[in-house]
Amino acid sequence: MSGALPADNSDQIAYWNGEGGTRWLRGTERLEQGLTPLGLAALNAAGLKTGEHVLDIGCGTGPTSIKLAQAVGPKGLVLGVDVSQPLIDAARRNAAGMANLQFMLADASQHKFEPSFNLLFSRFGVMFFADPAAAFSHLRGALKPGGRLAFVCWRTFKENDWAFQPFMAAVPHLPPIERPAPNAPGPFAFGDGERLRGILGQAGFADVKLDKLDRHMPAGATVEEATAFASETGPVSRVMNSASEDQRRKARGAIGAMFAKRAAEGQNLGLPAACWIVSARNPA
Repeated sequence: MSGALPADNSDQIAYWNGEGGTRWLRGTERLEQGLTPLGLAALNAAGLKTGEHVLDIGCGTGPTSIKLAQAVGPKGLVLGVDVSQPLIDAARRNAAGMANLQFMLADASQHKFEPSFNLLFSRFGVMFFADPAAAFSHLRGALKPGGRLAFVCWRTFKENDWAFQPFMAAVPHLPPIERPAPNAPGPFAFGDGERLRGILGQAGFADVKLDKLDRHMPAGATVEEATAFASETGPVSRVMNSASEDQRRKARGAIGAMFAKRAAEGQNLGLPAACWIVSARNPA
């Protein structure tokens, strides 16, 4: 897509074309170790069939888009959409030569899609909409009658120790932060399952189903690797960005001490991850 992206999600668009995209590319290998199994669980719930057309929302560097394209086969089609130019560029490199896979730089909540898709899919890409009910209503317009929605998203911040524990260890050493508004766009915006059901119902979806998925998020083989990963991932990374070098050093030290304690107690350095596997249908 050429031209300026819509401004409705301007904060998220700016973040993922700047600091967020850079950080994601830097940590891709470690992130994929944790996210791939969670994405596969959502793929299994999607009920893919050969020949189907799929819209992959928030496709990032394209790992799930590639798996979707493999599943629908040469007669199917997958369109991966993301607001981040750096991530879309990486996705195109990663999927070079796949004839049934295309990528588009666009805000999926605003772009006008033809109603040609059998499935809307996302791996952690739909929690950032400024107006989620309106966004999902708009996206439902891209589905054929009877088409499906399937995605994986995080549950609450406190249930996701991979993000919560490093944050709580670091925050005493970091600048004061403004508490985000309840349900503000962000990784844990859909933690409240009843609210998520209401959003999808308001958007016109039927047969909404939420299943809990609990796994561990790998952090690294050593305390040093785990500390580096945790310091650059999740909400703590944004606070770190606004801190002084001395504050960052103390915060990283506190995160390292937390992982060192786990290692000394013989615990896995990976921490719990809590997700929803969500499925729904576009009424015929």
